[in-house]
Amino acid sequence: MKLLVVSDLHYALKQFDWLCARTSGHDLLVIAGDLLDLAGHADIDTQIIVVEKYLTRLAALAPVAVCSGNHDLDGENGAGERYAEWLRHVEIEGVSVDSQTLFHDSLTITICPWWDGENSRSQVQAHLERDAERRGSARWIWLYHAPPDGAKTSWNGKRFSGDAFLAEMIARLNPDIVLGGHIHNSPFSAAGSWYDRIENTWVFNPGREMSSTPTCMSIDFDTMQAVWESSSGRKQIRLASQEGVHSPAV
Repeated sequence: MKLLVVSDLHYALKQFDWLCARTSGHDLLVIAGDLLDLAGHADIDTQIIVVEKYLTRLAALAPVAVCSGNHDLDGENGAGERYAEWLRHVEIEGVSVDSQTLFHDSLTITICPWWDGENSRSQVQAHLERDAERRGSARWIWLYHAPPDGAKTSWNGKRFSGDAFLAEMIARLNPDIVLGGHIHNSPFSAAGSWYDRIENTWVFNPGREMSSTPTCMSIDFDTMQAVWESSSGRKQIRLASQEGVHSPAV
C-alpha cells in the first residue's frame, strides 16, 4: 500500500501535469489543500473547471483524496463562513473530498475541510469524533490542510503558526497520521521539518517550491517508510522509529 502526497499546488499546471505522469504505481493520491490560487492570473471559476479536469485524469490512475485549503474557498455558509463549495460538489468516480470518509484497503481516511469559524469548526470536530468511534483496527489518517500548532511542520521561519484546534484534536483522538501543508517553507527551515511526531501521531507537510515539479512525499505501508522529495534531494524516515534516515537525491 503506497500513498503519493502533495499539497499547495496553487494552480501550477505543470505540477498537475507532473502528477499525471507520477501517480500511476501508487495506490492512493492525496492532495492536501490549496489546489487553487486566489492570487492567480486566471479567475476562480476557470481554475475550478481546469482543476476538475485534472482530478478526472488523476482518478483514472489511482483513487484520489482531496481536502480544501484557504485558497480553495469560493462559497459562504449560513453563518457567513467561507468554504470550498465547488469541492463539495465534485462528483468524479474515484475522488473523495471534504467532509467524506474514505475506507481504502487497511486505511480509514478522514477528509477535513478548511474551516473559517465556529460553525464549520464544530462540524469538523463532529466528523472526527464519529470516525474515532468506527476506526477499528485500521490505520487512521486525517487530511487537514493546516499543520498542528507547535509541530515542526508549522514553523514558518520565525515562529510556529499552526492550528491549535488540530493540536487539541490530535491529543484527544490519536490518529496514526495527519497529512497537510499550508506552511510552504517548513521543510526548508532549520527549525522546521517535513515531518514531526506528536506522541504516537506522525504529522507531515511536503511544503512547496516554485517549480514545474512539486515537492512530494510517498508513504509505503509495506516497508513502513516515508520519503520526501524536493530540489534539495531525497530524505527518508522509518515510520516505526523516530530517527530520520537521509539518502542522496536519485
